[in-house]
Amino acid sequence: MSSYDVIVIGAGHNGLTAACYLAKAGRKVLALERREIVGGAVCTQDDLIPGYKIDVGSSVHIMIHLTPVLRELELHRYGLEYIDLDPWGFYPVRGTGKSFFFWKDLNRTCESIAAVSPRDAEAYRKFVGQWGAINEGVFESFLQPPTPGRILWTGFKCSLRRRSPRRVSSQELLRQLMSPYGRVIDETFENSHVRAAMKWLAAQSGPHPDETASGNLAGWQSMIHRSGAKRPKGGSGQLTQAMAGCLMANGGVIETGAEGEKIFPGESECRVRMRDGREISAKKIIAACHVQTTFLKLLDQCPADLRRRVENIRIGNGFGMIVRHAVSHLPRYPGFSENDLCHRGLQLLCPSSEHLRECYGSYLQCQTPREPAVIAMTFSSVDPSLAPPGRHTLFTWAQYHPYRLAGGESWDSIEEREADKILELVESYAPGTKASVLDRVIQSPLDLERRLGLVGGNVMHVEMSLDQMFFF
Repeated sequence: MSSYDVIVIGAGHNGLTAACYLAKAGRKVLALERREIVGGAVCTQDDLIPGYKIDVGSSVHIMIHLTPVLRELELHRYGLEYIDLDPWGFYPVRGTGKSFFFWKDLNRTCESIAAVSPRDAEAYRKFVGQWGAINEGVFESFLQPPTPGRILWTGFKCSLRRRSPRRVSSQELLRQLMSPYGRVIDETFENSHVRAAMKWLAAQSGPHPDETASGNLAGWQSMIHRSGAKRPKGGSGQLTQAMAGCLMANGGVIETGAEGEKIFPGESECRVRMRDGREISAKKIIAACHVQTTFLKLLDQCPADLRRRVENIRIGNGFGMIVRHAVSHLPRYPGFSENDLCHRGLQLLCPSSEHLRECYGSYLQCQTPREPAVIAMTFSSVDPSLAPPGRHTLFTWAQYHPYRLAGGESWDSIEEREADKILELVESYAPGTKASVLDRVIQSPLDLERRLGLVGGNVMHVEMSLDQMFFF
């Protein structure tokens, strides 16, 4: 029976971050990963479509650049190189040839929005100023244990240092924080296309636009003007590959194809029984896998009160799905060429606020959307290493897609149909896209659970409601 200071179960980016810091501090660390490749939901594979590097989890990296992790772990020493996605957002108005961009630079963004709505351009500038200051405080709390006192003190400091062009009262700020983000956006902007773009961006955090106390999911967008949106050269998984290199360079050990079956806690020693029958011991265990997987499946003799609490955590009914395409050419949006800036970042294909609401309405009925809302991503335009010469990648993420389906349908039988719907939506914006498809990988909510351990296909792990965040 091997013995370590710490065993980390799950070698995704969260588990590897913890493992790297512990190894750098001199601890003897073992990271266990049930798949044959590290990375979890930040992973890139070259064996899914021959000749292409395909992400199987997240693709755009934003929040990590607001933390000290990259710098303190010196991940550049292990091959990590980031590419700026700027502009990071592109919103085409379907069927009109009109569009606007979101740049890291606020002035350029406002100039672009002004082409469709001058008043909303000024409103956006004020919005970013107000919410950016608020979220500096929010992010400060992300980097510390989220105790109630620390959250309140951080919020108080942030209100003192707020430098908004338009000062707002604490009462008004609290009202906006407790409002649905859809309402905050509707109150702030008047152009329907600007509203749709903003709501579709905010929806990426999970809750629908009418969810109470979700106001800051819209305000969080202001932080992208500070961090930018970036992507590792060679694929999203290069982040976790660099973390693996850092861990091993500091004496850590990684086992892939190593699935833990049961955790046995102890006063001075903990044990993990592996699927293959081995037992490994350590002073401490970090479970960097889903909270319900940890406490309801892995933990031996979970206390009854803790089991009830974990069982009551809302996982939700899935979230979305993604289709990874190999294509012969990039989407040809009217008025833009294949080499245009529209292909650098997120292509926001959501026709209207009503469209998004209709998608969510279908989701509540455990049905797939008639016509999904889509984010298209064409990273081979900024990183040619992802595809063979003259070829490209097209990743398409869509919401809302329930894990549990009505009418006796199953994801194994309908995934091709739903993937076709996603491509049809892109085709309606960029005619000729369908004819460019050479191959594809479909990741339904069921596939996300099977492949990545995301229970119920929820890429956020649990529903991102206020009562399930911070010290709750």
